[in-house]
Amino acid sequence: MASSRDYGDPLLVGGIIGDVLNPFTSTVSLKVLINNREINNGCELRPSHVVNRPRITIGGEDLRTFYTLVMVDADAPSPSNPFLREYLHWMVTDIPATTNTTFGKEVMFYESPQPNAGIHRFIIVLFKQLGRDTVFPPEWRHNFNTRDFACNNSLAPVAAVYFNCQRERGCGGRRME
Repeated sequence: MASSRDYGDPLLVGGIIGDVLNPFTSTVSLKVLINNREINNGCELRPSHVVNRPRITIGGEDLRTFYTLVMVDADAPSPSNPFLREYLHWMVTDIPATTNTTFGKEVMFYESPQPNAGIHRFIIVLFKQLGRDTVFPPEWRHNFNTRDFACNNSLAPVAAVYFNCQRERGCGGRRME
């Protein structure tokens, strides 16, 4: 049963815990910069802000510890009908602790978000690997399942952050003409 303090967890409030991840305890720092702006849970971005891959720095203590990073759209193709949930936008494996994603292997190149309808939740999850070269990427991006991927590759979530994104001219409300 969730305690009262859990209700303030932005991953729970945003539906990330439940739709994409099971509950976990964050144990490694994850710093996500988009256009030199640090991303916090639930912030709002437009597609023009996320054309280029984020700069991501991870914590940890030992360079012999490796991590996998995935970025998924939990609401593809639309929040009201997410039948492609989850859509995999980016995957980097074998990232040594205390470094950034440029030190890992980009096994699924970054595909910038282009939501067409509604407000989409984009989740960046960091997993601890069992060792180097122990993670095998999927063959396709649509209908990716973060939980299954983690289970199949013996990965443990250690950090996550999400942002919201909608089409460039989206207003988040009803259009008045």
